[in-house]
Amino acid sequence: MSGKLAGWTALVTGASSGLGTDFARILAAEGAALVLVARRAEALTQLAEEIRARHGTGVEVLPADLADPAARAALPARLAAAGLDVDLLVNNAGFGVFGNFAGSDWNRVAQMLEVDVVALTHLTHLFLPGMRARRRGRVLLVASTAAFQPTPNYAVYAASKAYVLSFGVALNEELRGSGVSVTTLSPGVTRTEFHLVSGQRSNRFVERTAMSSEAVARIGIRALLAGRAGVVAGVGNAALAASTRLAPRPLAAALAARLMRE
Repeated sequence: MSGKLAGWTALVTGASSGLGTDFARILAAEGAALVLVARRAEALTQLAEEIRARHGTGVEVLPADLADPAARAALPARLAAAGLDVDLLVNNAGFGVFGNFAGSDWNRVAQMLEVDVVALTHLTHLFLPGMRARRRGRVLLVASTAAFQPTPNYAVYAASKAYVLSFGVALNEELRGSGVSVTTLSPGVTRTEFHLVSGQRSNRFVERTAMSSEAVARIGIRALLAGRAGVVAGVGNAALAASTRLAPRPLAAALAARLMRE
């Protein structure tokens, strides 16, 4: 344990699997106390027991459906009742919906937007004022390399991540000199439950480019602790994201569609 975050409390959303569990483990190793939020209470409890045994740090488990505005709004009071202030917020919860937009299930798309965009923004709005008042805090927003180009069959998901990227960079600039910073992490393909949940079958592009969840989480936490505005996980992903700036959007969309089909 490095102890860099001793005395800090970190709230991690989507902590029941994938990147969320790795963010939680890494932050605990840095000395942070944890608040774990996700729908699956049993998975959160198992992770909490593991982290307490390994690191001896405090861990609060707060099961909540972040698609529910009332559940989000209730989180500050639940934390206050436990005597906790959030110093570090990891907005990791989210999922994708794969497939042709015209044939998609609207309720599923709407739920995705509620979690990936509205909940992320709402939670940031709930906890940022306290950080700014204490002049100490960090926020990590999980975007995606999909944020850098239109992506057919992930049209809404990619657009939602473009929002996250733009929101995070702008917010970080607003907070300059406040003692609080916002870091936006843009992973590429990552070995998590993402594709299973989204409905996309694995393909050559997915198999060849996938990074481990732990590696991506470590990149994000390093950037967060350094106060960086943003980071793309992986050299290849960074090169791909940079290249999209040079291509017309229709060409970038056509290339993305081809990669999804391979």
